[in-house]
Amino acid sequence: MAFEPPRRLVRALGETAPDGDDWLERLPEAAERAVRARDLTVERVQVPGGRSSLVVLVRRADGTPAVLKLAPRRARPESERAALAHWGGRGAVQLAEEADTTEGVLLLERLHPDVSVRSLPESKALLEAAGALRRLWVQPPADHPFETVAQRTGRQAEAMRAGAVADPEVAPLVDAALGVRGELLAGEPEERLLHGTFRQSKVLAGDRMPWLAVGPDPVVGESAFDLARLVRDRVEDLVAQPSGASTTRRRIKRLAESLEVDQERLRGWTLFRAVESGVRARRVGREQDAELLLEFAGWL
Repeated sequence: MAFEPPRRLVRALGETAPDGDDWLERLPEAAERAVRARDLTVERVQVPGGRSSLVVLVRRADGTPAVLKLAPRRARPESERAALAHWGGRGAVQLAEEADTTEGVLLLERLHPDVSVRSLPESKALLEAAGALRRLWVQPPADHPFETVAQRTGRQAEAMRAGAVADPEVAPLVDAALGVRGELLAGEPEERLLHGTFRQSKVLAGDRMPWLAVGPDPVVGESAFDLARLVRDRVEDLVAQPSGASTTRRRIKRLAESLEVDQERLRGWTLFRAVESGVRARRVGREQDAELLLEFAGWL
């Protein structure tokens, strides 16, 4: 079978690939090797798929449906494997093998890849997504290999400062976001293993449990950091509403109360993450996404 990467993956990796990176060119051969080594039968490549990995629907030798996932090293597949192993299927997709990730390969249980909580009405989707997220917030393993929130946002802060220099229009928002980051890190109240990139589309229907999280980029820190990304889900719908700003404030309040997270800390991390995403979108030429995210951030 020809393992042609979906256009979404090609476009997304093209925005972030370092000079000389040839992972996409080597991907078909790597996928062939992974399939042969595991005696898998390929059904199809999942389209449109994700923005950081190739997802292939397969069957194992005994006929069990599974998912083969291949990701470049910069997407930290070894960190994803460690988090999934620690969760052990509690709230998240299960590993189907314990092999290493020398080629960034994961074999996972099959969920329903075309059914996420985004298919539900908005209020129900937020409720179900928040419930799935709560199950992931556990103590990290001792001597864990994961980035901390301080480390990850530190890298992001450097890029944000550079973005503000290149585009003075975003400088006030960047200053506000960096200021609130400093305040939040000075009093970070807890250390939990977090999903890291959680949103509605990362929660898929399953058979073992109704909803399970997929695709973590795990990080260790406070719960409010993880929940912040969920606040802006369906941001295009929020911005299109005349009441978008007030709806966002109500969403923050509702999510904070339902998951017992400090409301001001959630607002602060929501601001930081929205500005970081908006500046990054502008840097790679996704101007429409940037405008939506930065308008949303302005409400906060």
